[in-house]
Amino acid sequence: MPGARCPVRSVAPPRSGGVRGPRTGGRHRQCRGGPTRGRALLALCVRRCAPASGRRGVRGMGRGRPGAASDPRTASDPRTASDPRAASDPLAPSRDPALGGPCPVPSRDAMLVGSSSAVSLSRQVQGTGGSSAVSKCSAAARGYIQDRFLRLLAGRRRRRAPLIHRGYYIRARAVDHCVQDFLLKTQSLSRTQILSLGAGFDSLYFRLKDMGLLHHTVVYEVDFPNVACQKATLIKGTKELSTLVRDTGGEGLGAITFSGEDYKLLGVDLSQLSELERTLEEAGLNNEIPTLFIAEVVLTYMENTRSDALIQWAAEHFPQACFLVYEQMHPEDPFGHVMQQHFRQLNTALHSLAQYPDCEAQQRRFLGKGWTECSVMDMNEFFTCCIPEDERQRMQTLEPFDEYEEWHLKCSHYFVLAASKGMEPSWTPLLPSVTVPRHAGPVWMAGSVPAAVCARLSGIPGLRRYGHHSVLIKPNVILTTGGFGEERGQHCRMRNFNVLSRRAGYWEAACVTQNIPDKRWGERLYHTVSCLSDTLALVVGGRTSPSTAGLGMLWLKFPENCNASGPDDISVELVSLQPAAEAAALRWRHSTTEVTFKGEQYLFVYGGRSALEPVLGDWYFLHTQDLSYTAIVVEGRVPESRHSHSACSWEGGVLIAGGLGAAEQPLGSVFLLRELEHGFQWQTIETHPPLVPRYSHTAHVHEGKLLLVGGVWFHASSVPGITVIDLMTGLCLDYVINVEDLEWPLMLHNHSSIFLRNEKELLVIGGGGNCFSFGTHLNPEPVSLSLSSILISH
Repeated sequence: MPGARCPVRSVAPPRSGGVRGPRTGGRHRQCRGGPTRGRALLALCVRRCAPASGRRGVRGMGRGRPGAASDPRTASDPRTASDPRAASDPLAPSRDPALGGPCPVPSRDAMLVGSSSAVSLSRQVQGTGGSSAVSKCSAAARGYIQDRFLRLLAGRRRRRAPLIHRGYYIRARAVDHCVQDFLLKTQSLSRTQILSLGAGFDSLYFRLKDMGLLHHTVVYEVDFPNVACQKATLIKGTKELSTLVRDTGGEGLGAITFSGEDYKLLGVDLSQLSELERTLEEAGLNNEIPTLFIAEVVLTYMENTRSDALIQWAAEHFPQACFLVYEQMHPEDPFGHVMQQHFRQLNTALHSLAQYPDCEAQQRRFLGKGWTECSVMDMNEFFTCCIPEDERQRMQTLEPFDEYEEWHLKCSHYFVLAASKGMEPSWTPLLPSVTVPRHAGPVWMAGSVPAAVCARLSGIPGLRRYGHHSVLIKPNVILTTGGFGEERGQHCRMRNFNVLSRRAGYWEAACVTQNIPDKRWGERLYHTVSCLSDTLALVVGGRTSPSTAGLGMLWLKFPENCNASGPDDISVELVSLQPAAEAAALRWRHSTTEVTFKGEQYLFVYGGRSALEPVLGDWYFLHTQDLSYTAIVVEGRVPESRHSHSACSWEGGVLIAGGLGAAEQPLGSVFLLRELEHGFQWQTIETHPPLVPRYSHTAHVHEGKLLLVGGVWFHASSVPGITVIDLMTGLCLDYVINVEDLEWPLMLHNHSSIFLRNEKELLVIGGGGNCFSFGTHLNPEPVSLSLSSILISH
């Protein structure tokens, strides 16, 4: 698939990116805190097993409890409506009074123990316990993963957002894929063992046991003493768990909190390597048999010297060994900044990111610490290369979903690594099952474009939004409609319009409130707006929830003197369409572009998606005079169905670039719908070097050059900046956006952009989204990009 890369890397390419990192992190604030679990038995267990005061310890995110924030759209989106029990659920997402959206509570995953006292640690563990298990349980309840033991370890049930479900699905799928491959490759051996580091409340042992895969394998789990004690108490008190593990009564011997025939649960400090080694020896771990180490988001919370020592110790003390790692990477791009800021605010810094920021660095790390083989993939690659197509399609249809940008960005910031030594045959679980085309090497940047905040627009209400649309309705007046953002201190679908007007070189802003006959028609995302005259614009499509049908059309009527200093009300009227044209409107993430045919003006509505179809490839010609559907002949090879692409008018036709295809893979094709005497014809525009596949970008045409702005691609070593394509020669050049003068991460997806031709300047409005469980980031103010130098040099 486009954009995927080979999983095995040996040379680290130079780091480059479409957006150069800002000086400081994002401004988004996270809520903290959370009361105890309230289980008297577990509280007693914690008191009994608490380590001595001041004892240092490091345990990781593990499979325990990552704090998964609900989608900030839950407040207004029926598909992710908050559970009514949230008010009484101590782990329910709380609300940041400054932003209005749900903020993730501190996670068990994110609890760095190394510098905490035992009392503080105990409170942190109990206050955040269960979040990950609850999220996994929610994913299992909707069919993402099959695990009947999660409900026994979660302690409560709450529905999570679809984005969170997908995030836990890919994590569980990667771990299970590698673990089961290890068991399959060693099934002929008499004995093997699995050592899970920072295991938390993971259900891996119980699933493998229930599947009959542990005939010759003993599972050892290690976590901080009071966490291990809590889990041991849960197992003993739950018949369905205790009958599977068969307690042999060996617990109470030092750090062993539970001992079964093929399961050992140990409470030990991972940062104390000598203590860890001694405890494992007491529990019966055998250095001479094949051993699989598992570290799910554990190593990154340890100081690098300690995690490196652990990796090297495993390689030196186990002649036949495998090591499985799942954790974060790419700290320097905008999503990475938001991710780091989240963990910093939880006082749980991700230590490994600075020294090991990407897949290549992680591979060199393991090869340099005694491991002889090492392969690594980011989660976009793993999803494409290691999950069968029918399984991918099954997952993608489990529930309504429309957060593709957030999903792909989350996957590009996590990796799965498989290292081994002394294994015969070799352990290679990350070899792709399919061969996919990929963009070779890092993206070469031809230069940079400076970004600057627009003066006088800081803090203007209504500009922090995404999934909106902005249009130039007069030479110096910009109208922004719809989207999701911040309004009156709350996260919601935006109903008010925003007008930007430029006077004396400065932009001024005003909020316009309008009366819409039907509220649903005014609060829409991923629509288009086409300005048809000085006083008239047409809104096409859009959605409220992805589980409901797309919205129809709206007329926007505004006076001749509409400006930001004193805007008159913009009137809104519903459009009554002929039946043949209705299907053109019931979609979102589409494009609507003006074209000319035989001297008449038409709107060309193309692509997108609907509640029933995840991707569309049809098109409609709407006559601008009466919005009637007109059948016009179109010849040539039909482009692949797509949504979230860009479309620009050019020479009477339309330029289509990029988009997301039917398999949720970015596309790198560029097409021209060219006017002929008897109709139109699709033509492919070849670019060299080939355009890196992308979607959720914006585009403009200037003097025979196609400008692509931002977007999302799978090339995780960088993020898209500005791409300039010469439509005459096909030359394709990428430029990095220099954001050194910005004090917040600039996210260039789900944004809008206006090209000011005389100034050769781009005005970027809004953009951003929900960064998985790390909080919502909305670009706080419009940004100006000066293109004069690159358009001249190009």
